[in-house]
Amino acid sequence: MKYAISLLFLSLQLSAQVSSDVAVRLTATIDTTIPSITINWPLDTLATSYTVYKKAKSSPTWTEIYDLLPGNFTSFSDHLVTADSNYEYGVEKVLPTLTAYGYINAGWNIHAAGSRGKLILLVDSTLSDSLSIEIKRLMTDISGDGWSLVRYDVSPSDSVTHIKALILNEYNAAPGEVKALLILGHVPVPYSGDINPDGHPDHKGAWPADMYYGCINGTFTDIYVNNPGASRPENRNIPGDGKFDQSYLSSPIVLQIGRVDLSDLPAFPFTEVALMRRYLDKDHAFRNKLISANPRALINDNFGYFGGEAFAADGWRNFAPLLGADSIAELPYFTTLSNQSYLWSYACGGGWYQGAGGVGSTSDFAADTVQTIFSMMFGSYFGDWDNVDNFLRAPLASADRALTNCWAGRPFWQFHHMALGETVGYGAQVTQNNQVTYNYNYGRRFVHIALMGDPTLRMHIIAPVSEVQATASGPHVNLSWQPTTDTVQGYHIYRSTQPFGMFDRLTPQPLAALSFTDNAPVNGMNYYMVKGVKLEQSPSGSYFNQSTGITDSVNFIVGMNNPDPVPEFELRLSPNPSAGQFRVTFTKEIPQTFTLTIIDPAGKLRFQHNYSLQQMQSSLTVDPGGLANGVYLVIVKTGESWGVKRLQVIR
Repeated sequence: MKYAISLLFLSLQLSAQVSSDVAVRLTATIDTTIPSITINWPLDTLATSYTVYKKAKSSPTWTEIYDLLPGNFTSFSDHLVTADSNYEYGVEKVLPTLTAYGYINAGWNIHAAGSRGKLILLVDSTLSDSLSIEIKRLMTDISGDGWSLVRYDVSPSDSVTHIKALILNEYNAAPGEVKALLILGHVPVPYSGDINPDGHPDHKGAWPADMYYGCINGTFTDIYVNNPGASRPENRNIPGDGKFDQSYLSSPIVLQIGRVDLSDLPAFPFTEVALMRRYLDKDHAFRNKLISANPRALINDNFGYFGGEAFAADGWRNFAPLLGADSIAELPYFTTLSNQSYLWSYACGGGWYQGAGGVGSTSDFAADTVQTIFSMMFGSYFGDWDNVDNFLRAPLASADRALTNCWAGRPFWQFHHMALGETVGYGAQVTQNNQVTYNYNYGRRFVHIALMGDPTLRMHIIAPVSEVQATASGPHVNLSWQPTTDTVQGYHIYRSTQPFGMFDRLTPQPLAALSFTDNAPVNGMNYYMVKGVKLEQSPSGSYFNQSTGITDSVNFIVGMNNPDPVPEFELRLSPNPSAGQFRVTFTKEIPQTFTLTIIDPAGKLRFQHNYSLQQMQSSLTVDPGGLANGVYLVIVKTGESWGVKRLQVIR
């Protein structure tokens, strides 16, 4: 596609325009009988022509499929399409004084990936203990959306090179699997470059650059830039100061990156721990459909056309394929969002570190509720986000709903893929890597491009199932659950051997029933996950959406349901039956150290403890406490050897 690069001081447009003129608001209509995809846009009486482009979702290169459609056209139909295929369309609109662009990822019956890859979770170690329950819950929720996880707790005083080494080691061990990075807390912030994307000379220098962590194959040096003149000390960049030279992305970002950093926000009358707990509560509530927002978008534009840059065009262009061309309204920001919900919002105005003119300030986020989930903002200074009461980070600390934010306008962001199930982090990665695929305004591939918030979040939420129960029965595991409250096509079942590992799907098609039998469970722990499946409709088409998976586990021991499981060393339990306490006696080989595990008839872990026997000692007394009447499996394991006996409890 052809682009006109418009810089703040270089764009000269003579006629009065508004930011929506610079966006083509695209939606898609699907006809499955022909089949065809029709791309639609609102009538613009000033348009002289349209050109339509097409590409595969993963391709960086467009193919022109129709040139110079008449200016009174409002749609174009593509018949070279099939179901379950992602197509991306770009439309270029020519007006007498400007060229506008729009993008959409369209298709129907797209099958969302059950496995999204591995996520690296970096946790500020000062938050680990206080938020252990909430972080574990977050990990469970992220796992429930198809991610495997690996977690590192790191100190805020660690070097950025140390953090990068952790990421590199994890990535290089499984380069095809590691796809995302979520940073919780004030994990060390990389600084890089000699840039001022907001155009202010006093703000030129190094900016926060989390892209450093995701640029796996890039080179970052600290020997060339010598700029001590920035007003803020953090932006000053001289050789050897630990801030990098690179202003531009030197190689593609390979990770979807997001950061939730709620440190240094004194405008909020809460501690950092309390603010992070509130964010994690919101994140969990949104994923599980305990909170939501109306599927519409708000734009608060205090810049307007601005010499052709039209920053708010970023909102108009993204919101149409996500929510519909008629679901966008220009309204005041805080006064509207305090009592009305909008799934998406965009706000821009002349800025400072703690606010934007015509929009509000960090203190407004602290004082009021803001009923929006995904936000985009633009204005001077606050895009440099690592400072006290920063306006870009402030929505995440607010009391109500807000979960992501980004500095959108230099460059433009690309979130349109979320209409068919992609994550907000995918949009960040596409934006960071964009060279000429999409209209970008100014600042493409600059190191400052960053997502505030959880990168694994998606737009469309299905209420999860409940009461998942996994029970070992004979050579099988039986699974049951209560249905989602949403209307779904059925349920998919997944299984893993690790609680946060990669889950494999066991069901070729969604099940209509509320039960499932696994005829081939693995020996050991089996973690099962149940997800509701819905054919989600959006202004870009349709895809098979899945709810957050709800899990249960069972310890399945091969042979536990045979009359006489064969041990590798012999043991005796007495008394048996027992009232609860019993004695374990080793009749032949005597292990010196071992783990004793008790499993109930459903395969659930009821007791586990490590023991050591002194020399010549062949028995010990075990009091597991709290065992109900029934037959249990007592397993003794040392190294690769094991012994097993049944224990009957009669109280």
